[in-house]
Amino acid sequence: MIILLRNDVPADSLKKIFQRLHQMGKEYRTYEEGDRRIIAVLGAQYRGNLDSLEALPGVEKIISVSKPYKLVSREFIKTDTVIVIGGVPLGGTHFQVIAGPCAVESEEQLLTIAADIKKAGAAILRGGAFKPRTSPYSFQGLEEEGLKILAKAREITGLPVVTEAMDVRDMERVAYYADMIQIGSRNMQNYPLLKEAARTKKPILLKRGLSATLEEWLLAGEYILMEGNRQVVFCERGIRTFENYTRNTLDLSAVAAIRELSHLPVIVDPSHGTGRWQLVAPLAKAAVPVGAHGIMVEVHHRPSEALSDGEQSLTPHNFRQLMEEIDRLKAVQH
Repeated sequence: MIILLRNDVPADSLKKIFQRLHQMGKEYRTYEEGDRRIIAVLGAQYRGNLDSLEALPGVEKIISVSKPYKLVSREFIKTDTVIVIGGVPLGGTHFQVIAGPCAVESEEQLLTIAADIKKAGAAILRGGAFKPRTSPYSFQGLEEEGLKILAKAREITGLPVVTEAMDVRDMERVAYYADMIQIGSRNMQNYPLLKEAARTKKPILLKRGLSATLEEWLLAGEYILMEGNRQVVFCERGIRTFENYTRNTLDLSAVAAIRELSHLPVIVDPSHGTGRWQLVAPLAKAAVPVGAHGIMVEVHHRPSEALSDGEQSLTPHNFRQLMEEIDRLKAVQH
């Protein structure tokens, strides 16, 4: 259940509401959205148990939410939420393309790619400064130097930047440089990291875990909203199945499902979803009619020399072609 409180609820009325919930043995969390306070009553609830609360001063209404996740649920908010990343709206009717290299390798590399993707029409620049790699011997990223290069690329191109945070100890400096913080697949259920990211008040790009169900993914988003940050974008990036031809199995059905279950935006990452650059464009285009609010694509001007994920990176030429095809799809859809 969600208890919506009036904007002007007095402190003594709020105290009485909390006392009543304690008397009823209810576990709850409070959540602030602007100047409004919301109480999420946890666990399975019967509306009759809480109806008496509506008579208390300060309570506007009670909303029944049947799902284990509350704040991310479309039962709670019926309309699409639009997230603004560095001035760029994403969600609702706003479809955006996020592009850039898997990893920031040098200033020359990132500035070259940033200029290329902006010219092609991308709205947001991606690039990893901290890289979670399967092998400890692989390139791990430039760390803070990479963050500084991302900030310089934003200054030159005007593109807001999204980059991954992997450790609570790095969150403050990632938030300082980035417009949006990515929580990667491996960290989707790293709850202390989710909470720390939420507290930065920056938009959060939440990737689906390798083997995560939709409910687990949505509940990970709930952790962020429970900290008072409703700026969450879900990113489908493929799940692990028995198939080994592709890096992962891109689950486009998840896009339609998330749109049904949640008011928050959902985008698709066909680069990690396939691991093969030849398959990136077809699946990026498929994301448009299935209802995604955007795509995130890896682009590198010299993929054969990339320090990370070159085999799934589009060249600037291929990326421009993809952008033209997506524009045509969007025109038909509207």
